Amino acid sequence: MDGEELTEQETALYDRQIRVWGADAQRRLSKSHILIYGMTGTVAEFCKNILLAGVGSVTLVDERVVAEESLSANFLIMPEENLYQGKTLAEVCSDSLKEFNPMVHVAVQKGHILTFGVDFFEKFDAVILSCCSLREKKWINQKCRKLSKRVAFYTVECRGSCGEIFVDLQDYKYSKLKKLEETMECRIEYPSFEEAISVPWRALPRSVSKLYFAMRVIEHFEYVQGRDPGETVTDDLPGILKLRKELCKTNPLDEPQIPDALLERLVRDIAEYPPVCAIVGGILGQEVIKAMSGNGVPLKNFFFFDAMDGKGLIEDISGPSTGS
Repeated sequence: MDGEELTEQETALYDRQIRVWGADAQRRLSKSHILIYGMTGTVAEFCKNILLAGVGSVTLVDERVVAEESLSANFLIMPEENLYQGKTLAEVCSDSLKEFNPMVHVAVQKGHILTFGVDFFEKFDAVILSCCSLREKKWINQKCRKLSKRVAFYTVECRGSCGEIFVDLQDYKYSKLKKLEETMECRIEYPSFEEAISVPWRALPRSVSKLYFAMRVIEHFEYVQGRDPGETVTDDLPGILKLRKELCKTNPLDEPQIPDALLERLVRDIAEYPPVCAIVGGILGQEVIKAMSGNGVPLKNFFFFDAMDGKGLIEDISGPSTGS
């Protein structure tokens, strides 16, 4: 991949970006192949950003049919029913994405991501998951880590006014500008998703985002109840509060670190908010572009956004053995 040069058409189309981050970074980006599972409104924003930046290809996986709630946040889905009848979410979004950048190959892969073999994942440079269960996140992340090449792994979830991104770049090396025209080689070692969420809560600083703990409670509740992501309802709140008490006792953690009001918001407002989709999808796009182009310092390893306070926070939740 590194030996292939940009075509004249690519050089002309991405001229402004090349002036910002250089031809080598654009070349790496233009040869990258991205696998995306779960076509949410946040993922639609992400797709727009990476297509305009000029990745090599994107492959979409989502066998769900278009539902009414899909229209509220996913701008890739037109409101006319006759345009998407009989099509999956991946197919409808693919049709719209192809208009953003003719230089980027957009494909649809049928099937559920858990049924794909190792050879399938090896074709990609990054895997992005949304609408995935705890089990699916762990399983696919481990599959990516067992490949012969490094495959970047991301998860992204938005629930109402809140959003979360997780990043696993494994053993990532990049160049950082030290002085004028002088660079130094840097290295960041990332934990897997399972390793990150297994760090005991008592070992984390008190300043860690409350949203981190709240997302783990909701995620665990869906897992033990056999629910798909986003299938919680307001009536589940008593059970979620009970689980929070059990988890805080096990870890241990003071229950006020996971406020009732925050858990209630995550359960009540499960639909995506377009402004939150734009922010979180934009951050995810920026991070994938960094990793694929080798330009810029990537975040490690969680990003949280809460529209209620307008803050975005980066949290390094890695444990003692994977420091940067």
